[in-house]
Amino acid sequence: MKSDLYPLLSIVRLRMGTDGSGVTSLVAGAGCPLNCRWCINKDLLKRKEPEWISAEELYDRVKIDDLYFQASGGGITFGGGEPLLYPHFLRAFRKLCPSTWRITVETSLAVSQESLKMLLEYVDEFIVDCKDMDPIRYESYTGQPAKQMLENLELLRRIPDKVLVRVPRIPRFNTEEDQKNNADLLRAMGFTRLDLFEYVIRT
Repeated sequence: MKSDLYPLLSIVRLRMGTDGSGVTSLVAGAGCPLNCRWCINKDLLKRKEPEWISAEELYDRVKIDDLYFQASGGGITFGGGEPLLYPHFLRAFRKLCPSTWRITVETSLAVSQESLKMLLEYVDEFIVDCKDMDPIRYESYTGQPAKQMLENLELLRRIPDKVLVRVPRIPRFNTEEDQKNNADLLRAMGFTRLDLFEYVIRT
């Protein structure tokens, strides 16, 4: 069944300091419910056909770096694309890994709450790109309503220590003041780990 497989685009090994704690391997997948005006992975998602693989197949490919993960407190980061579209795969993969591996998911949270709930106990860190907290600006940028993202943030506020929220300044869509207001709203929800940054738009 496709629900048990993952649409693999690439594996980038031995990353440090960009996708979670310790040494990580970034597993990039296809599929995203959003249509962001400036997607950093749009070219990759358009250009490359995914390889549908099982949790066992992925584990066989990444276990070569077990020593690095164990020594550094690192592990696997799933990005894309939207990894939370494949909760059955992620749960199966977590069960195969050594318990010392950290599993990190980079997500827009634009998925059903059922998918997120399935993974709360299996994911060590959620790196959330919230785009913007204002529903009008959010939909203008992503092409989708903000409802799912906001509802899922409400769920994650129960575990703020496991969440890093990236709060972007997006040229021509929001301002520095908007970014500050977004950060203030997130802090009011209980999120303390915020990454404020500016999108670099390549024209």
